[in-house]
Amino acid sequence: MVEIPKILVSPARYVQGRGAIYQIGEQVKLLGKKAVIFGGPTAMKVTGDIITESLQKNGVEVVHKDDTVKECTHEAINRLASIGQEYKADIVIGIGGGKSADTAKAVAAKMKVNVVTVPTQCATNADASGLSVVYTEKHEFVEYLFHPKNPDLVLVDSEILAKAPPKFITWGMGDALACMFEADACAAQPNAKNIPGGRSTAAAVALTHLCFENLMTYGIQAAKDAKKQLLTPAVEKIIESVKLLSCLGFESSGLAAAHATHNGLTIVPGLHVEHGQLVAFCTITQLILEGRAPEEVESIVGWVHEVGLPITLKELGIGAASDNDLMKAAEKACDPHDTMGNMPLNITPQMVKDAILATDAIGTEYHEKCGCDH
Repeated sequence: MVEIPKILVSPARYVQGRGAIYQIGEQVKLLGKKAVIFGGPTAMKVTGDIITESLQKNGVEVVHKDDTVKECTHEAINRLASIGQEYKADIVIGIGGGKSADTAKAVAAKMKVNVVTVPTQCATNADASGLSVVYTEKHEFVEYLFHPKNPDLVLVDSEILAKAPPKFITWGMGDALACMFEADACAAQPNAKNIPGGRSTAAAVALTHLCFENLMTYGIQAAKDAKKQLLTPAVEKIIESVKLLSCLGFESSGLAAAHATHNGLTIVPGLHVEHGQLVAFCTITQLILEGRAPEEVESIVGWVHEVGLPITLKELGIGAASDNDLMKAAEKACDPHDTMGNMPLNITPQMVKDAILATDAIGTEYHEKCGCDH
């Protein structure tokens, strides 16, 4: 009998610190000589000239820039890969949020060249992973693309992330919150596999627990500091937890109910939140599916609310969703091609729908108890 091997994957190099963006040329010159750079208009405006100057000083030619990335779609991936091939680039640099990072990784994989991700905000943990989440132009989930390798370089200028709108750090914490719970679920399911198709190492699971510990210890303070655009030790801890720990953890330990439920809810009409906001809500849903003690669930609900993340369907924009809409979402969450099967118990669409509504009820009660608006 052949056992499923344990596999841990990671970026080749991770660089984080104040002013790191000014050293990007020194890092990228180790990877190639011709770079295409793309991202959203805001990200390119903030970092484009700094990156170009640093690359040129280090002998790396910038052969093309593109600031039109708004969503990671198959259309965008194919278009940008064609441009990169036309210019014979050997490095793809994606600047911005998760959409830019995921698009860059997919483009580089298609071109079979090196890839660098440069986040300008802390909303997701996409930068260091070896996969891309593809959506439609309407931001409906399509599929995961799994790449042969993780990024060759993830360069995080923590000062840029600290000066971005504070909501991004909050959203990033929402995404990272699921990490430990999904890792533990996968570890308890003998047939669960992580993203590269193996079992989790003890190291990967330990990283998810460190991530959770940091969130609980520094998250509320980091959210307060972020509102003042301060780069404090708490903010640095949370940046590393989101950008590195949660990424290594989710990819090398696996996803489960939280992200599967997230993917299901993306099809509900009226949903108007970002990835991390929705994952935070769906993490509570996973805890309910697992039958966690009410005290434990409420403690997480309290933390989620305290850092500014949604705990009700109303806050997600789908407070008026019909039973039919929620059942369709639950059925999509239980798609055998998604990650619900990594749970250590058999989950049905009806169970998911009930857990979503239970999450909403707990969140609504919490709001009423603390007398806050929602």
